[in-house]
Amino acid sequence: MNEIIVDVSFDQSRVALLENGELAEIYIERFSNKRTVGNIYKGRVENILPGMQAAFVNIGLEKNAFLYVKDVSGDFDEFFSNGERVGIKDVLKKNQEIMVQVVKEPLDSKGARVTTNITLPGRFLVLAPMANYIGISRRIENEEERNRLKEIVCKMKPEGMGIIIRTAAEGKDTEDFKQDLDFLLKLWRNVKKKGRLYTAPRIIYKDLNLVMRTVRDMFTRNIDRFIINNKCEYQRVIELLELTSPQLKDRVCYFDGNQNIFDYYKVEAKISSALNRKVWLKSGGYIVIDQTEALTSIDVNTGKFVGSIDLKDTVLKTNLEAAEEIAKQLRLRDIGGIIIVDFIDMSNHEHDRMVLDKLRCCLKKDRTKSNVLGMTQLGLVELTRKKVGKRIDSVLQKPCPYCEGTGRVLSEETVAKKIERELKRIFTHTNSEAALIEAHPSVAALVIGSGGEHLARLEKMFNRYIYIKGSSHLHPEEIEVKVTGKKEYVESQALPVRIGEILDVFISELHAANTGDGIARIDGYVINIDKAAKLVGQKVRVKITKAFKTYAKGVLVN
Repeated sequence: MNEIIVDVSFDQSRVALLENGELAEIYIERFSNKRTVGNIYKGRVENILPGMQAAFVNIGLEKNAFLYVKDVSGDFDEFFSNGERVGIKDVLKKNQEIMVQVVKEPLDSKGARVTTNITLPGRFLVLAPMANYIGISRRIENEEERNRLKEIVCKMKPEGMGIIIRTAAEGKDTEDFKQDLDFLLKLWRNVKKKGRLYTAPRIIYKDLNLVMRTVRDMFTRNIDRFIINNKCEYQRVIELLELTSPQLKDRVCYFDGNQNIFDYYKVEAKISSALNRKVWLKSGGYIVIDQTEALTSIDVNTGKFVGSIDLKDTVLKTNLEAAEEIAKQLRLRDIGGIIIVDFIDMSNHEHDRMVLDKLRCCLKKDRTKSNVLGMTQLGLVELTRKKVGKRIDSVLQKPCPYCEGTGRVLSEETVAKKIERELKRIFTHTNSEAALIEAHPSVAALVIGSGGEHLARLEKMFNRYIYIKGSSHLHPEEIEVKVTGKKEYVESQALPVRIGEILDVFISELHAANTGDGIARIDGYVINIDKAAKLVGQKVRVKITKAFKTYAKGVLVN
């Protein structure tokens, strides 16, 4: 059972492809972030970089687009007839106006990648006006069917243009292709007309939205059900299929439930698992996926799987299962670029071949082109996968504001030493009697120490008064020197409570030594509440009776 689940809300559209109930692909299009891939622009060449054999083209977006020399012109040969190498300066001039199509979305600090080799996709065919060839989808594997389709398209191919036969064309006849081609030729004439009339930078053609692209590119006879929760988009899908594939209309269902459609089909939970670094295998083994800007590394481990025959058999079974899961995760997470897989070492070359064959076989399901290059001398498998859009994690997540994407922050011990160095600087270069420093509560607790013993050692070392205050709003690596000067003034600023003050606090735990007392905290500052042990987990009103540097005492107020 293959199903496409479409969730359309007021600010975004989401499309999930389920294969036998498992999430295979997920696409998200937020209306605030306009998609550019497939769009055609009239742009102006801003800069030419001979050293990179590329040019930057202003197409009206925030960043200039990147155009590589091999992406210029339709049937461009790398060499002139006399053997001289062609450079970017030979084909483009500064301020020249050209028509380009976006092939890669802007990623991070990089602008969009564009080409002048424009293609216009239809339901069954893709028109390539700047080329002159006939191509066919690699997913149509039957040789007899491939030859039949090529023969049909060859008779109708416009002179000087190229046509690519899509996967959905399998089993179709001449009339289907003629209708598709007539539409694409009309569209191309319209694009050319706008290209002549408009001045750069200007968008000339905008590709379909996510829902319509899904119908055009993914909804084939291999899909059993197409379920959508938006009435308006449902009607548009039916109208499009009426023109292109009427036989598929009965497979479209309108979801009219009160429940979230992704919750109903258990897609939300599957999306969350697609963001995990560690992915468990059914056998008990697992893979770990680490993504960097340059490449993605995947490590395979046996985990809890111990096998039943011998070590070689256990390793082989884990690697074969991992190969299948890796192909699935690359497709689901839309990971592109260079990928390095560290399978568990195998001494048998026949087992190496079996794992590579399994990986290649599983990758055939992927609509995005990938290439398994083989195994290196270190036993690492190298493969590449075409990078077009953003990875699913970059769509759903943002870099952590604490670690800025590194996955690590300084330890409490390291930040505590940073506080010691800052205290030394203060007391060496000023005449201050005391200093108040704020830090994250976990750091403050370490600097104070059990019973304030570490803070007492610091005061003895510097022969000054030191106040440490925990502040939950601070970054774990951040410290702030709040006040320095006379002891009385610093102390008045340091203590979060005053003697006689009445507060509402939450009793979080029992006192470690006096088990009849309860403990409350205000940003790490401890309040010892007399006879409050039985009120742990409750909010109470207390009166402060004593206040010290690191803790205060209080009594319950009726």
